[in-house]
Amino acid sequence: MENMVRLIEPLIPALRRYARGLLRDRAAADDLVQDCLERAIGRWHQRRADGDPRTWIFTILHNLAMTRLQRTAHRPRHIGLDEADASGLAVSARQEDGLRYRELLAKLAQLPDEQRTVLLLVTVEELSYAETAKVLNIPVGTVMSRLSRARDRLLRMMSDEARPQPGRPHLRSVK
Repeated sequence: MENMVRLIEPLIPALRRYARGLLRDRAAADDLVQDCLERAIGRWHQRRADGDPRTWIFTILHNLAMTRLQRTAHRPRHIGLDEADASGLAVSARQEDGLRYRELLAKLAQLPDEQRTVLLLVTVEELSYAETAKVLNIPVGTVMSRLSRARDRLLRMMSDEARPQPGRPHLRSVK
C-alpha cells in the first residue's frame, strides 16, 4: 500500500494539468482525476509489475477523458448562474502575456483531439514518444507524425502571417 501511494502521489499535479488541457474546465478535470485515481487504486493489482505506473495511470486518465468527451459532445453545456465558478466570471487580464496565453489556449482547443493529446503529453507532461504511444495505444511513428502536424498547425495559427489581413486577399506561394 505504501509503495502504491509513493508511486501515485507525485503524479497527481501532472494528471491534473493533462486533464485540464483535455477538458478545458477545472471542475471537470478535478472530477476526472478523482475518477482516474479511484480506478487506478481499485485496479492496482491488475497493472503489470514490470510496467511504468506513470504511463498506466495516464492511459486510464486518457481513456476516461475520451469517454467523457464523447458523451458530452452532442449535449450543450448549461451552467446556472448560482453554480458558476467565480474565476469564470472574473475580468480577463489586460497584460500581453495573459492575452497570448488565452490565444494559445484557444488555438490549442482548435487542434484535432488526436493532435492536441499528443502535443500535451509530449510537451507539457514530458512523456517520451514511446510512453505517449503506450498511453494512446498507437505506434511511435504516429505519435511523431501527429506531434509534427500539431506543432506546425499551432505555429501557423499563432503567427501573424497566417492571418489574412482585412481587405487584402490571402495569397499563398506555389512552388
